Amino acid sequence: MSEVRIAAELRDEFGKGAARKIRRANKVPAVLYGHGTEPKHLTLPGHELLLALRTPNVLIRLHGEGVDEIALPKGVQRDPIKGFLEHVDLLLVKRGEKVVVEIPVTVVGTTNGSAIVDQPLNTLSVEAEATHIPTGVEIDVDGKEEGYVVHAADLKLPEGTTLAGDPEALVLQVIAAPSAGLPEEGEAAAEGETAEAAE
Repeated sequence: MSEVRIAAELRDEFGKGAARKIRRANKVPAVLYGHGTEPKHLTLPGHELLLALRTPNVLIRLHGEGVDEIALPKGVQRDPIKGFLEHVDLLLVKRGEKVVVEIPVTVVGTTNGSAIVDQPLNTLSVEAEATHIPTGVEIDVDGKEEGYVVHAADLKLPEGTTLAGDPEALVLQVIAAPSAGLPEEGEAAAEGETAEAAE
């Protein structure tokens, strides 16, 4: 996984007033914590941070005066109406360290006939090296028929990555399309009505 370098400034002003002042300057207040160290309160450039957060589990290299760390975003607060970043929590990580993260599960391919995919889990909890977090995992349903089931334990994860959640969790199943059988039921009802009318 590639790193995104973002300039960080240490800040010593806190509270809502200070946060509003930071946002007016198109920046975002953030807190860096982890490894038993004192949390560092930072100010980050809004646009660069927004672009970086488009990548799931992005690794951020924070650099600046008094700051030279690698971090993972662990909590992102956005304005519920306008969507801009209000605050970000960052987890300090070290090279070689294992972390537990959620990675996206993507479905590719087309099922056989009218069968459809039911996907209860869109993300999977895994443990991986902080600097080698997989971008996601794919499930190929090409040609699969009704009854095909995938549990978390069935997924082939990248080397160095292990499952952190429930191995029996249902990730995906191929089921009959909801409309299957409806025309027949409709026809049966119509036939019943015709028989009653004939009586």
